[in-house]
Amino acid sequence: MGNRLKGQVAVVTGASSGNGRAIALALAAEGAAVLCSDLREAALEGGYEKDIDVPTHDVIKRDGGRAAFKKGDASKGVDVEAIVAAAVKEFGRLDIIVNNAGVFTGVHTILDETEEQYDLTMAVNTKGVWLGCKFAIKQFMNQAPRADGTRGRIVNIASIGGLVGLALEPAYCASKGAVVNLTRQLAIDFAPHKINVNAVCPGFLATAMVRPFLEDPEAKAGLEALCPYPRVGEAQDVAKAVTFLLSDDAEWFAGSMLTVDGGFTAR
Repeated sequence: MGNRLKGQVAVVTGASSGNGRAIALALAAEGAAVLCSDLREAALEGGYEKDIDVPTHDVIKRDGGRAAFKKGDASKGVDVEAIVAAAVKEFGRLDIIVNNAGVFTGVHTILDETEEQYDLTMAVNTKGVWLGCKFAIKQFMNQAPRADGTRGRIVNIASIGGLVGLALEPAYCASKGAVVNLTRQLAIDFAPHKINVNAVCPGFLATAMVRPFLEDPEAKAGLEALCPYPRVGEAQDVAKAVTFLLSDDAEWFAGSMLTVDGGFTAR
């Protein structure tokens, strides 16, 4: 347990599973009150989480932290506005949002990818981040700043697929590329107000989303060959990076893309 985020209030979208769950638990361990949001309370089956049968917010409360859950669809403005409002109602203000909710519709070329798959990917991965930033920044600007003058901090979960092309992931790469440049744009507009907007770009991680690849020996060997560091990443690796960007140690970070990929994009 640390205290880098003591007294702060955070929203984490997609908090029930994978990266979102690890991030929510990490923020709570650093003293933040966490409003967890997702389409469902329970973690996705097939994940690698400890206590996978216990919802994220219940794990936080069991461990002595402050947390609540608000069901919501990150791609719907009315839901995201309600998520931010729920955090303020429950805990008094908002200091942090981590826009983590995302979808992946599988591997295919653009020839086989359907319009529906494209629309879903862009709605959640891109519009969802846009909405989270919009309503969080609105709250940051309408409340009193912290004692040091900072108004709020945002971390968007992008991807290495937003920095380089990944084979057979056209809509996914497009959606994450948009998150990368939205992050840069918002940093320019709101850094003068002491609102930090940054992104983390994870590589291939051991999550429910990637499990089919990890359980296929040939696919697993291919992923490992692409990554210079000799292990597959874990959700906790992302959570540690997010926690750093939300801490006072990263006060001068604005518009940064922090890659957590074992060297994948360094080639």
